Amino acid sequence: MFSTPRFEYSKKILSDKISEVTSLKAPHGYTPRYAVKANTHPSIITMIDEGGIHFDASSSYEAMLLLSLGVSGEKIALSSQQSAHNLDELLEAGVRVAATSFKQLEMLLAAPHCPEKITVRINPDYGSGHNNRTSTGGTNASFGIWHEYIPEIVRLCAAAGVKIDCVHIHVGSGAKPEIWAEVMDRCLKVLEAFPTATILNVGGGFKVHRFNTEEETDLATIFEIFTQRLAGFKAETNRSIHLEIEPGTYLVAHAGTLVATIDDIVDTGENGHTFIKLDTGMNDFLRTTMYGSQHKIEVMTDNTNEKPYVVVGHNCESGDIFTTVQYDQETIKPRLLKEAKIGDEVRIYDTGAYCASMRAKGYNAFPDAIEIMVA
Repeated sequence: MFSTPRFEYSKKILSDKISEVTSLKAPHGYTPRYAVKANTHPSIITMIDEGGIHFDASSSYEAMLLLSLGVSGEKIALSSQQSAHNLDELLEAGVRVAATSFKQLEMLLAAPHCPEKITVRINPDYGSGHNNRTSTGGTNASFGIWHEYIPEIVRLCAAAGVKIDCVHIHVGSGAKPEIWAEVMDRCLKVLEAFPTATILNVGGGFKVHRFNTEEETDLATIFEIFTQRLAGFKAETNRSIHLEIEPGTYLVAHAGTLVATIDDIVDTGENGHTFIKLDTGMNDFLRTTMYGSQHKIEVMTDNTNEKPYVVVGHNCESGDIFTTVQYDQETIKPRLLKEAKIGDEVRIYDTGAYCASMRAKGYNAFPDAIEIMVA
């Protein structure tokens, strides 16, 4: 029996998601790229690689991790806030490196192994997300080169004799079809300014249902919209555009469960709260502290009585908390759970994405939760 805390990743759920994502079609070709930052567990990366999905790296170090795990450089695209520390090495390995700023563009064009066709990331002045921390487009986001500077991008590439073959635009996250229709319309408008581009990467951010009223993205419906827009663009411009997407959460979130043990139960009197203290916290799970995100929590007991609890982590930090108002990390909200006792196991569901890979590692010197694959 494995100890707690631990992340359990379901091979079955991940396999089903891989099959779903790879079965989608676009009119002029389609490449799904797994957003590696969602979860870097080697077994997950290997399953996704063997499933035929390509990869999106958010740092040169993620790209190197992929290469070390046997992923072909030709299957890796890098779009990073920080300039690659080993740019030419990555280019030589076949990694497709996007220029997300003018500094990065100049570095790319000057690199000995700069390819004849490159990728640029554009900020189209549009963002989407449940708060500013999950929106990656617009004037408040530093991701990509501002759309008004496109003529200078084109000029620099033409002077270097390099073609812009791929345009990368990622605006944030959402589930509603109308959001993705707006995203595609704006992307295609940007694409008009890049006549040599044959690939459009619309990023990721396909939301999943984790708690209460959260919506799950219907990718099949979204792809109907994408197909319609790309076919229309072909009819208007005679340009066949290959589509890329970057699902991270969508692929791995539902595959993960964080398993913990109740270390203590305390209360603050009849006008206060009863707190369940777990043997895990923000050093393993930062999403609530960062975003106010909520997940389904279950006390593993045969007791059918229910009580309101505030579930907290073991770190010496008031913000180390699991139960708040959804998307409001400042406001405690007790959760009705099965009546618990010290030593009971607790399961926190849908923790396959942006949990183990985004933890406050080393805080209070707690060791990391182990990660295991299960059937």
